[in-house]
Amino acid sequence: MGKVQIGIVGIGWAASGHLLAFKANPDCEVAAICSSKDLSKEEIFEMCGSDAALYHDYDEFLEHPGLEVVDICTPHPLHPPQTIAAAEAGKHLMIEKPLALDYESLLAMRDAIDKAGVISTVYFELRFIPHFHLIQSCIRGGLLGDVHHFEVDYYHGIGPWYVQYEWNIKKDMGGSALITAGCHALDAMMAFADREVVEVFAYSTKSSDPAMQAYEYDPTSTAILKFADGSTGKCTSCIDCRQPYVLNIKLIGSDGTLWNDKLWSTKLEGLRPDEWVTMPTTSAESGDVLDHPYPPQVDHFIECVQEGKPNIIDFEEAFKTHCVMFAIEKSLAEGRPVKLSELSQ
Repeated sequence: MGKVQIGIVGIGWAASGHLLAFKANPDCEVAAICSSKDLSKEEIFEMCGSDAALYHDYDEFLEHPGLEVVDICTPHPLHPPQTIAAAEAGKHLMIEKPLALDYESLLAMRDAIDKAGVISTVYFELRFIPHFHLIQSCIRGGLLGDVHHFEVDYYHGIGPWYVQYEWNIKKDMGGSALITAGCHALDAMMAFADREVVEVFAYSTKSSDPAMQAYEYDPTSTAILKFADGSTGKCTSCIDCRQPYVLNIKLIGSDGTLWNDKLWSTKLEGLRPDEWVTMPTTSAESGDVLDHPYPPQVDHFIECVQEGKPNIIDFEEAFKTHCVMFAIEKSLAEGRPVKLSELSQ
C-alpha cells in the first residue's frame, strides 16, 4: 500500500501544526500545496518534507495527479466553497474549524460530502488530548454518576499580539468569539454530554480594553444550553481577556464532580471530604497550534483512509456542534432563547 497523497490549501499558522503531524506519519506524504505565496523548492521541502508541487490556482491543485486528501487551512469564509469543490472532485477532506460562518453554508457542505461519499475529519483536535480521554473514562466508569450540568469555557486573549488578529477582528472573517475560538469548548461539551441540545440562550459583551475596540463583534459571549434530558450546560467564549490560556471544564453529577484535573467522587472510598484528588494528565494549556494534538488525529484519519472506515470526529459529528453554535449566534443576534429546531425552519 502506497503512501496517502495529501494536498494542503493555505500555508499559514494552522498548516504549520498539520505539517509536523504529516511529516511524522510514515503512511502519508504531502504531494501538493496551494498558496498565494511564492515559495522556493527549498522552502517547500523544509515545510513538507517532500518535493510537493506548488499551485496558485485551487482548481488546478485539485487536479494534481494522485491527490487523495485535501487539507483545508484557509481563513474561515473559504472553507465552504473549497470543501464543496474538493468533495465534488472526490477528495477525502480534513477541514480546519470552524467549518463555516453560517448555517446555510454548513448544509451545502454536508450535502456535497454526503453525495461524494468521501471520508472527512474536522480539526476539533482537543478530542485527542489525554485529558479528554481521562474525562471520558471517568464518565463511563460512573465516577460522576448521572451528570446534570456541564461547563466548558474558553479563555484566550486574542489582541494585536496574536497572529490572526488582523483578520480575526472582522465579522465577515472571524465571525464571533464562539465561532473563531470558543467552538473548541462547545465541541468538548458536546463530546462529554453526548446528548441532544434542544434550546440555547446567550449574551455577549466587550471590555474597555483599547485593544478590543477594533473587534466588529463582542469578543466575550456566554451561552446557556438545555439538553433534551433536562440537564444544562454553560459555555463562555472569551478572547477579550488578559490572562494565560485556560480551557475550564467542570462536570457535576449525582456521585461526583470533575473540575479540570481535579476529581471528587462518592465512588472512591477513603477520600477526604474537603480535598480534591488531582489527576496527573496532559491538558490543553495553550492556544498555539504547535501545542495541539494534531499527530494522533492525523494518524487516526490516515488509518481511516487506508482502511475505508469512519473516524471519530467526521463532518457529521462536527455538524452537531456547529448547529448548536449557530443557534447560539441566532440567540445573540435576536436577544432571545432559540430552539435548535428553528435552524431548519
